[in-house]
Amino acid sequence: MKEYDLIVIGTGSGMNYVYPMMDANPELKVAVVDKDEPGGICLTRGCIPSKILLYPAELVRDIKKAKNFGIRASIEDIDFRAVMGRMRNSISEDIENVKKGYSYSERIDYYRDIASFTAPYTLRVGDEEISAEMIFLCTGSKPMIPPIKGLDDTGYLTSDTVLELEALPESLAIIGGGYIAAEYGHFFSAMGSKVTVLGRNPFFIPGEEPEVSTLAKKMMSGYMDIITNCEVLEVSSSPEGKKVICKDRETDEEIIVVASEILVATGRSPNTDILNPEKGGIEVDDRGWIKVNEHLETSAKNVWAFGDANGMYLFKHVANHESTVVYYNAVLGKKKSVDYHAVPHAVFSYPEIAAVGMNEFRAIEEYGEENIIIGFYRFEETGKGHAMDLKDEFVKIIMEAENEKILGAHIIGPHASVLIHEITPVIYTSEQSAHPIMHAMDIHPSLSEVIKRAFYSRMHVGDYHMIMKGLGLEE
Repeated sequence: MKEYDLIVIGTGSGMNYVYPMMDANPELKVAVVDKDEPGGICLTRGCIPSKILLYPAELVRDIKKAKNFGIRASIEDIDFRAVMGRMRNSISEDIENVKKGYSYSERIDYYRDIASFTAPYTLRVGDEEISAEMIFLCTGSKPMIPPIKGLDDTGYLTSDTVLELEALPESLAIIGGGYIAAEYGHFFSAMGSKVTVLGRNPFFIPGEEPEVSTLAKKMMSGYMDIITNCEVLEVSSSPEGKKVICKDRETDEEIIVVASEILVATGRSPNTDILNPEKGGIEVDDRGWIKVNEHLETSAKNVWAFGDANGMYLFKHVANHESTVVYYNAVLGKKKSVDYHAVPHAVFSYPEIAAVGMNEFRAIEEYGEENIIIGFYRFEETGKGHAMDLKDEFVKIIMEAENEKILGAHIIGPHASVLIHEITPVIYTSEQSAHPIMHAMDIHPSLSEVIKRAFYSRMHVGDYHMIMKGLGLEE
């Protein structure tokens, strides 16, 4: 058996502090284990490759909008193979650089294999057993595949395998209506596929505010078909293509969609089925995510789980934050708690969507409706928004009424992923006060003015929902 000071399972955010640890301790011997290409899900098949694909899709949308501004522009051809090749070449270069980094260090043993516990602090990797008194479990996640009749026999793509496509599907049925469906629906429809999204939830992108979801469906239906509240019952092959049989969950009406390819985008599931955590004395929840305390330590002392492995928030930026918490606790001996009170996220659809902090439901649940005020402003009512010919896109701010404490923010519109960072740093201050945003100067005209104006255009919850009904964003 080989003994190490540290075993890291997964080569994403689990590696963030390994080199600083090695610099601080010249005797530190590390085993790095990953069954997949090194670099973690974000680099190899998640946020990086998908965003490399989404930028060309954004260009296509912008070119098609050029006529609104008196510009006659057309797209002669979209070389799908070149778009995919650029993505693969880019991430392959980064993956190779990660591999070289591991090979240069004599104090890192890199195992390209599956790791599974055989006893506490002991793992089998391939034909070897290795052990360490400190273990970082950064095992990531995988696409969740629902038990749909005929799906395996008919064949399907996931967010992993879709990156291997060489030819553009003439048509694509996406099972699932969340952010992966929104992003890949945007991409494939921009490339020229006929896309149909089949979401089980009554709302499209259901993790967002209902009015954001409603507007997203309205706007994105301009370039793909979006069917919500739809239960997929069966998939089969037909001479015309892959047939997806669904029913409307409210009316029981049958819906049939035929497409060249099917993309399953129904969420993520843990990788603990191959880890055998119970043999390592590590508890998991009923879905298989590794249980951790507020310091990210598992039920086994000095074994830490972060990133997708603990199932908290499946975002790379959260995994990076968690890696810092683990470094403080496991290496520096401090007692730092993980802070999830204002986790930002974005959906890189068209339009973009971003949010940070609480949604309205949770804010009312925690503070009471009478103590909540909502700021609201539309992009089109700013100078820059008018110049960009924007229409219904908006910003929603949720605040505690008495002291104007920012509780959450939600944006749908261009550059939402950037604009949300006008607000995010302020929520991380002790007071979470709106005053720095409200009293700072914004460049005029700029998109950032929509943020400030939302803070000044605040109202009671009931008044806000009257506006939403008037805009057709709420029943």
